[in-house]
Amino acid sequence: MTKCFCSFLISAGTKRVHNNIVYNEYISDREHVHMNSTQWETLTDFTKWLGREGLCKVDETPKGWYVQYIDRDPETIRRQEEQARKKKQDLDDEERAAKFIEDQVRRGRDGKEEDESPVFTELKRESEEEKVAFNLGASSSTAGPSTSSSVLRASALKTAAASSSTKRKDTSSSSDSREKKRKSALEEIIEMEEKKKKQQQQSVRTDNWLQPSIVVKVVTKRLGEKYYKKKAVVMEVRDKYAAVVKMIDSGDKLKLDQNHVETVIPAPGKQVLILNGPHRDTQATLEGIDEKNFCATLTLVSGQQKGKRVNVAYEDFSKLA
Repeated sequence: MTKCFCSFLISAGTKRVHNNIVYNEYISDREHVHMNSTQWETLTDFTKWLGREGLCKVDETPKGWYVQYIDRDPETIRRQEEQARKKKQDLDDEERAAKFIEDQVRRGRDGKEEDESPVFTELKRESEEEKVAFNLGASSSTAGPSTSSSVLRASALKTAAASSSTKRKDTSSSSDSREKKRKSALEEIIEMEEKKKKQQQQSVRTDNWLQPSIVVKVVTKRLGEKYYKKKAVVMEVRDKYAAVVKMIDSGDKLKLDQNHVETVIPAPGKQVLILNGPHRDTQATLEGIDEKNFCATLTLVSGQQKGKRVNVAYEDFSKLA
């Protein structure tokens, strides 16, 4: 009974379902083993036993017992690890972008502090009797004392005016330099934000990728060697993450979770459907395969960008039936 019950539970994938729903599907099979002929008196006892044995995750709610199948298939674990690694890489890229923006802001602040203009104070004499003297060199004039004094005053005024003008220019130049540096740092931050938004728009991804009429390969051994590594056509998608497929060899129909199948890469020149990313749901023609980067070159044959060539990862497209 355990093997048959779990086979029906596998069809639900790794989703959490009510134990009564799985049991009703199980007893719909004419050759099922009745509960009375087993060691368990009730379905609740059997559900608890599945949890103790580690075959399923079970939890009790006001609506009854729920079970969730624990898939320990090596292929499934490998795919989950790849997805986790890819998610971690995306997070690392975001952290690097955030750190870059932080560095730009700090650099802008440091530049502002360095470019602060000097502070000028008012000239004060310690005593009223102290004289202010200007050493302007010897005068070649032969005029009298009054003429010499007048020339000195005029020259001193000119020197003071020139000094004041120079200070104003220096202050204005320093202010312009600070403004340019602040503007430059701000522009870089804006550019980074725009690039980040563009990358996010271009990398629109979803967890579910199953689509009708595509060819997939069964990668779980839970259904036996009869179906393992065999190809099937998706006939219907249910609840986004599960599908009814028809085996190409035998014609058998199965209900499988998307974790139990993988995409199929056809020969160059064949039609495919893009399943994830910015060109999702777009038909394309396979032009070539890049084995080093695990991607393929596709030519879009539908949509607004028809005729455009794009590079798409293996897991983001599949052969059309």
